[in-house]
Formats: sequence, C-alpha cells, structure tokens
Amino acid sequence: MRIDLHTHSSASDGTDTPAELVRAAHAAGLDVVALTDHDTTAGWDEALEAAPAGLTVVRGMEMSCTGRGEDGDPVPVHLLAYLFDPENEAFALERARLREERSTRIRRMAELLAVDYPSIDPDDILARTGPSAGRPHLARALVEAGAAPSVQAAFDGPLSTRSQYYVPKVDTPLDRAVKMIAAAGGVSVLAHARARTRGRLLDLAQIRELVSLDPGGLGGLEVDHADHNAEDARILRELAGELDLIVTGSSDYHGRNKELKLGQHLTSVDNYERLVSQASGLPA
Repeated sequence: MRIDLHTHSSASDGTDTPAELVRAAHAAGLDVVALTDHDTTAGWDEALEAAPAGLTVVRGMEMSCTGRGEDGDPVPVHLLAYLFDPENEAFALERARLREERSTRIRRMAELLAVDYPSIDPDDILARTGPSAGRPHLARALVEAGAAPSVQAAFDGPLSTRSQYYVPKVDTPLDRAVKMIAAAGGVSVLAHARARTRGRLLDLAQIRELVSLDPGGLGGLEVDHADHNAEDARILRELAGELDLIVTGSSDYHGRNKELKLGQHLTSVDNYERLVSQASGLPA
C-alpha cells in the first residue's frame, strides 16, 4: 500500500480543491491519503464524496502551535491531528480561534504590503481565501501583481519572518494541543519537527515530555519529509523508537504552491494501522 498522511487543499493553503486533490492522489497511485488542512476540517466532506473507489481518505488537520525551541525561546510548531471528533466542543472552539487569528493576521499583512505594493487588495485576498487564510495566499497575490517572480521568492522576501510586513499570530501551546487532540479521540503527530530550512528547531526534550501527557500524549513523529535531511530523519527515527512512537512519512503536498509531489514520502502499512487503531474519534 502507498500511504501519504500529509496533504493540503484549497480549504487552506493548497491550490487543488479537496475533490481535485483526492483524484490526483488516486492518479498518483496512492491507496491512502490524509487531508490535513491548516486549522480546519472544511474540506473533509468534499474529499470523502469525491474519493475514487479504492482510495481511503483519512480525515486530519495540521494545527498551528507554539513549542519550546532548542534555545529555550518559543518556536512555531505544526502538529498533525488525525481521526478526531470534530464535534468535540473545546477543540472546535480552539480551531475557530486559530482561524480567526489567521484571518486577522493576513489582513494586517496585506494592509502593510499594500502601502508599498498598491496592486495588493486586502479585501480581494480575504475574499479569495478559504476558511484558513495563510501566507501562501499573500504569496500568490504578490506573484499575480508582478511583485515577486515566484511563491518561494515571496516567502524569501516580503513574507519572510524577518520582513517589515510580517505579523505574528497567537498559536496554541503545544502541550495543550496534544491534550486537546487526545480528548477528542484523535492521534497527534509532530510535523517536520527538524525542518532546519524553516528556522529554529523544537527542543527534543519537549518531545519526550509530550509523550507522557495526561490525558493522552503525543502519538507519533513525521520522519520522512522533504524538509528533513538524512541526519535529522535519523535522529527522529531513533527518538521514535526510543519513545515507542508512530513513524510517518508524507509529501506535505500543496498543489502549485510548493514543488512537492503526492507520494514523495510514504508511511508504512504497520505504522498506518497503528495510528488507526489508536484513534477513537472517527473511523478511518
């Protein structure tokens, strides 16, 4: 089986609709694909309805969190949540708060950009985004306006965390997010935790702390990912073995927004079955 447990649709910052994504996943030879849009479940129903015969769609989400960096200071972290109950009240309220944070931040960044890039229209950008606005929406607007040659160039320049246009947002503390996912019957997996190209790294000691949280600790680590070099993948794989965590691999597919292919990295059948068996919020 070919299993890809991390993809994004136009419900957040991908360019494929959920229906287009599942059809592309089937065409790429996948047997299982997880839809993990940022802080939203909005694409689930469309993906399930459009899924071709023979393709299993795993309902998931990528949550915006704040962890403890190796230097002791806060660091942005992404946490994948799988097969949780979307009706869990506390978790649903937190997802709504995160989406509001995203929308407010993107509007403010668009307003700042519009001062120097008059063709940027904050209202138009917000009108075109899904329920989970992100910097890729701004990046595409900059490309369309001729203010950046590519999405990556926009991220390296005006959308960089070091840019005068960058606006931070208030994300969920990582330990609280893990406990919320567990309380909703889901399984949590740290996404690309050693992605050096994205900036500072999460303290490995915090990963150890997350495993023993009550109720329910961290479930797994995303090890095989385009942003991990061989050494960092080895570190995470060994840590997962030490802590008896699920090991996943995935593409982190975003359609045209990133040069990543569906199935670029995969999850083993054993680890997938283990993830499904640990979830109580939803069936796979």
